[in-house]
Amino acid sequence: MDTYGVGVIGYGFIGKVHTYAHQTMRYYYEPVPLRTRLVGVCTSRRATADAAKEHGGFDFATDDPAEILTREDIRIVHICTPNDSHARLVMEALRAGKAVYCDKPLCLSAAEAVEIVAALEHHPVPNQMTFHNRFVPATLRAKQLMASGALGRIFHYRAQYLHAGYIDPERPMSWRMDLERSGGGALYDLGSHVIDLMRWLAGEIRSVRAELPTLITSRPVAKGSAERRVVKVDDIALLSVRTDEAYGLIEASRLATGANDALRFEIHGENGALRFDSEEPSWLHHYDGRRPSGDLGGDVGYTKIECVQRYPAPASWPGPKFAPGWLRFHVACLHEFLSSIAEGRQAEPSLLEGARTQMVLQAALDSAAAGGNEVEVAQAGVALS
Repeated sequence: MDTYGVGVIGYGFIGKVHTYAHQTMRYYYEPVPLRTRLVGVCTSRRATADAAKEHGGFDFATDDPAEILTREDIRIVHICTPNDSHARLVMEALRAGKAVYCDKPLCLSAAEAVEIVAALEHHPVPNQMTFHNRFVPATLRAKQLMASGALGRIFHYRAQYLHAGYIDPERPMSWRMDLERSGGGALYDLGSHVIDLMRWLAGEIRSVRAELPTLITSRPVAKGSAERRVVKVDDIALLSVRTDEAYGLIEASRLATGANDALRFEIHGENGALRFDSEEPSWLHHYDGRRPSGDLGGDVGYTKIECVQRYPAPASWPGPKFAPGWLRFHVACLHEFLSSIAEGRQAEPSLLEGARTQMVLQAALDSAAAGGNEVEVAQAGVALS
């Protein structure tokens, strides 16, 4: 089996998660789809790069992304940097002929997404987005049920991704609250995940009405500083969306008191319904409206499906009966990418899927800027079907 050298650009929280997935792949899957070796890591400063090299077990460290992109012994590149550098690094990796694994969101704007899609046509390398919520056993089972027609025609859905980490008004500014670097607040940070998931499950989003309020309007420039800076990104994203046949409500919040990492959805169709809560990840709830009713309710009601950790082979560890965790979903997401390389096929969700989600993010920004008017999701340069 061939060994693929890996380079990781960015080694903050998510860079460590991507590295962990490579380090542990052999425990979760037997056999692994292909072998990988952690060759290089890049951060913005040499001191942090050297620390990342030791922490992650890489062969070398650098503060220059070009050293990752030009190395012949690196064939897979992970983009784990702040959002404003994604487009540039993805384009450079494509031109260098590297397989690209990019964290969300794909980029900052629809214009950048169009450029990336055009570049993919000239540089058709293996590529994938890190939309790991597609790889929860319960969401995989939801996709399976919907593809089988279990819900029939979809009428409407509601979906949420809720965090509580930004409630403290003294939490200092970071790149995630800098509009120029992040592109958006809760919309980009959390909304990108839930938008992708609902596109995948319930169909392409064609139009958006959005409100993007900022409720904590200034924050300290640094921890304990008296100097404050105006916050220009949204704390909450509220979207009303329309697909070809259904309507949806999507909410993303970083001010959701009581939430930890709560991704929830409920989908209603002519034959049944599904609901899921990531804070109870072992279970998918399915309502089959075709079951017979009768005295005292008959057989009608939600069925609690024990998805737990029943990934298909070659998943082998720790076993199907154990509750799944957030890091496990990232390992499964990376497994799809490595499998696609080994099998010579395009991985899903691809960078094109990332571009399609980017067009929805752009429509939400445009709608909010227009006072919440309905905005069609642009298709120019990024076909939505």
